[in-house]
Amino acid sequence: MATFGSAAIANQNPNKSSEVAQPPSDSVSSLCFSPKANFLVATSWDNQVRCWEVTRSGTAVASVPKASMSHDQPVLCSTWKDDGTTVFSGGCDKQVKMWPLLSGGQPVTVAMHEAPIKELAWIPEMNLLATGSWDKTLKYWDLRQSNPVHTQRLPERCYAMTVRYPVMVVGTADRNMVVFNLQNPQTEFKRIVSPLKYQTRCLAAFPDQQGFLVGSIEGRVGVHHLDDAQQNKNFTFKCHRDNADIYSVNSLNFHPVHHTFATAGSDGAFNFWDKDSKQRLKAMSRCSQPIPCSAFNNDGSIYAYAVCYDWSKGAENHNPATAKTNIYLHLPQEAEVKAKPRAGTSGRK
Repeated sequence: MATFGSAAIANQNPNKSSEVAQPPSDSVSSLCFSPKANFLVATSWDNQVRCWEVTRSGTAVASVPKASMSHDQPVLCSTWKDDGTTVFSGGCDKQVKMWPLLSGGQPVTVAMHEAPIKELAWIPEMNLLATGSWDKTLKYWDLRQSNPVHTQRLPERCYAMTVRYPVMVVGTADRNMVVFNLQNPQTEFKRIVSPLKYQTRCLAAFPDQQGFLVGSIEGRVGVHHLDDAQQNKNFTFKCHRDNADIYSVNSLNFHPVHHTFATAGSDGAFNFWDKDSKQRLKAMSRCSQPIPCSAFNNDGSIYAYAVCYDWSKGAENHNPATAKTNIYLHLPQEAEVKAKPRAGTSGRK
């Protein structure tokens, strides 16, 4: 088997995906689609937040750069407000900027931490913004106030966060998983040790709020249920591995319609899975560089993924002069993302 990055798999885009026009000049750290329309936002290590309008005609997908704005340092995370008008972004400059993108307004700082901000989430049910930082705190912000309405101490630095109201799960250093019931956000609902033995990279709460997925640097995903009575349904599985080579699972995304999910990894591949039948639905061809982040659009008809250096081998292995950054748009076929009927259940109500 050829080694990762060799000429045998040097095809930058073997999955018939469409390239996004005018991609960032450095690695992409997050991708998120508007919940209301096909506007795609990417944050990057080049300090920029960019937005494209994505259009689809049959099997053809096109993207037009619409707007961009800057942070003072690399940007690590982004999310949209639920009404699709506004983007939030945070990163190494320790601040969150609110960008009223659709109205053409200027970005303003709405949140601050004492260290880089790794994760953020807009929670429409609470009308609050949640921010997780390497300063070991989780903060909730009312955008009408300059100070957080609540600061929650975390056991370690925030590495990953996922919200499906009323469930919030925060993954920190030292494999801590802190679960919150957002109906009582000032008290930890549950704290568990990750079911995976290595550092947490990404999280995704189940669409039915009954549990979450966790991905680690060691090519493995854990499927974890919150209800103690459901613990027998928990399992872990290996992915993003190639013989002796093990790659990080960088991104987990549930399909918004079929509730299957996608994994993307440092091996340059993305795969679609069904947790309920414990099946891989589709394995996609590997790209020539890692996939650090990915996102479905609001109806699951477009899957965006970045192909670029993911910093997993440190700055000494990154050459900005030769490294290429791309964002691709894949149109998932129903067979790739729709769960297959389980054996013995066909025809039953």
